[in-house]
Amino acid sequence: MKRNQNFDHNHSQKVLSCRYNMDTNRAEAQFADGSAIAIDCLAIEDEYGNTPAQRAELDWLLYNKPLECVQLVLSGEIEHYLSLGCDRGKLKD
Repeated sequence: MKRNQNFDHNHSQKVLSCRYNMDTNRAEAQFADGSAIAIDCLAIEDEYGNTPAQRAELDWLLYNKPLECVQLVLSGEIEHYLSLGCDRGKLKD
């Protein structure tokens, strides 16, 4: 998945609200300039969730920190973030 080239890197810093919509499986963000974006979370998982741990980390981010997830995706840093190791999304015994 390619990041939208029309989106500048600082745009995600102007977020007014961000939430995960379970009905559409999208992370939805509203920006101060009146624009909005909806990120298809299945497409993100298909592109970057190469291991069960990475998929669990993506799920954890969406449910617990949707704004950070959106910022990572828009900045193009999601792949690097997931390559650092995923341990927050792991299920506990």
